[in-house]
Amino acid sequence: MFEVLEIKTVKESIGQLIKAVRKNRKLTQAELASAIDVSITTIKKLEKGNNFTIDTILKVLKELDLLEVLNSEITQTKAQILNTKSLY
Repeated sequence: MFEVLEIKTVKESIGQLIKAVRKNRKLTQAELASAIDVSITTIKKLEKGNNFTIDTILKVLKELDLLEVLNSEITQTKAQILNTKSLY
């Protein structure tokens, strides 16, 4: 009936996005890891959707020029919520 979105699914989607963008920019996992000062293991785990911190994902998004996109979406959503009149 209703499909439940699981956190694991979102983490895997984030990992797939990071991997696709990294490859598109012709960066190795080692190069990305070095650029944001984390281990290559951290990047491997991130790309698989396994145990990454919010700090790591934000560093990666910034390095790949995606942080502004995320911030824009957050800002727009917040504005919509704040400008919506409550039914109560």
